[in-house]
Amino acid sequence: MVTITDSVKYIGVDDKDIDLFEGQYVVPNGISYNSYLILDEKTAVMDTVDARRSREWLDGLRKELGGRMPDYLVISHLEPDHAGTVGELLKAYPDITLVGNAKTFSMLPNFFDVEGCKKLEVAEGSTLSLGKHTLRFLMAPMVHWPEVMVTYEETEKILFSADGFGKFGALDTEEDWTCEARRYYFNIVGKYGAPVQALLKKAAALDIAVICPLHGPVLKEDLGFYLDKYNTWSSYQPEDKGVLIAYASIHGNTAKAAALLREQLLSLGEEKVAITDLARDDMAEAVEDAFRYDRIVLAASSYDAGLFPPMEDFLMHLKAKTYQKRVAAIVENGSWAPSAGRKMREYLESMKEIRILEPMVTIRSTVKKETEEQLRKLAETIRHA
Repeated sequence: MVTITDSVKYIGVDDKDIDLFEGQYVVPNGISYNSYLILDEKTAVMDTVDARRSREWLDGLRKELGGRMPDYLVISHLEPDHAGTVGELLKAYPDITLVGNAKTFSMLPNFFDVEGCKKLEVAEGSTLSLGKHTLRFLMAPMVHWPEVMVTYEETEKILFSADGFGKFGALDTEEDWTCEARRYYFNIVGKYGAPVQALLKKAAALDIAVICPLHGPVLKEDLGFYLDKYNTWSSYQPEDKGVLIAYASIHGNTAKAAALLREQLLSLGEEKVAITDLARDDMAEAVEDAFRYDRIVLAASSYDAGLFPPMEDFLMHLKAKTYQKRVAAIVENGSWAPSAGRKMREYLESMKEIRILEPMVTIRSTVKKETEEQLRKLAETIRHA
C-alpha cells in the first residue's frame, strides 16, 4: 500500500507480466504505472496507466472516489504507458475535463477521439485551484517527449514529476533505487540532458516535500540525493571512478583479452572494473555502465571488413544517447586485415569530449605473450588516465 497524504491517493498498478518495457528493455521485476488522485472540493486524476492494466486501474479509481465524480484529468505525458487508459476514462466519466498544454492537445488525437471533450489548456506557470490544493504547471519539453509537463501541488509541496525520477521495477519488489533508475534514465531519457537540466533549474525554485514519478516509488526522504543524481546524469558527468570493459568476441579470443585486461587493472589497484559481453548481456545495462564510469575499454573483433555487429550496436546506442566526457581505450582483433579498431575510433571521434588513449592494442587471432605485454601497458595507461 503506497501512502502519500490524506488527500492525495496512489491509484497506480504494477505490471508483473510484461517481458520488455517499450518493446526493448528487460524488466525482470516488472514495472509500475503510477497514477494519483487528489481529493478536494474538486477532484483531479494525475495521469492514467497503460491499457494493459486499465480495468484494474479503473476499479481502484472508483474505490478511492467513493461515489464522487472526477473533475479533471491532468495529462503530463502522452506515452501509452501513462495515457493508455484515457479513452476508457472518458467512456466512464464523459464530463471530466482534460488538462494539458497546447502540444498535448495537438498530439492527443493521434491516440484517441477527443472531439467534443472538455479541455483546459495550460501553459508555463498556469495554476488550477481544486479548493485547498493548487496545481501549478511547469513545461518540460523533450523530457523525453515534446508535450511533457510536470505539476507542482503548492499546499502539500508535491512534485508530480512525469517520467522524471522514475525507475524500472514493480512497487512490490524491494531493490536498490539507483541501479534501476540509472538504467531507466540513460536508456530512455539519456539523450535529453539539456532539457533535464532546464527542468532541474525550475525544480530548484520549488519547496518540494514529495516527488511522485510515473514509474517507481514515491520519494519522500533525502530528496537531495535524487536531485543530485539527476544533475550528474543529465550533465553527462561520470558518476563513479571506474572502468567498463565492453567486448564483442566471435570465437572467444577477444573475450580472453578482455578478461586478462580486467585482471591487470585490478592488480594495479583499480577498484571498480565492470565487464560486459555485448553479444549476451543486457544492452541497456551496458549502456548504463558506460555512463556510470569515467573510463571505457572497447574490445572487438573485426567482421566483414568492419566491426563485429554487437559492438557496432553498442556504439550506436551510446551515440544516440549523447555519450560524452569520457576516456576510452581500444582493443581490436583481426586475423589478416584488422578493421575493428578503425571503426571503433570513428564512432568515438563522432562523440563529444572523448579522449582516446594511445596506442590501440591489436590482437592477431589469439592472445600471445607480446599481446599480454601490450595489454599490461594499456592497463597502466588506463589506470593513470
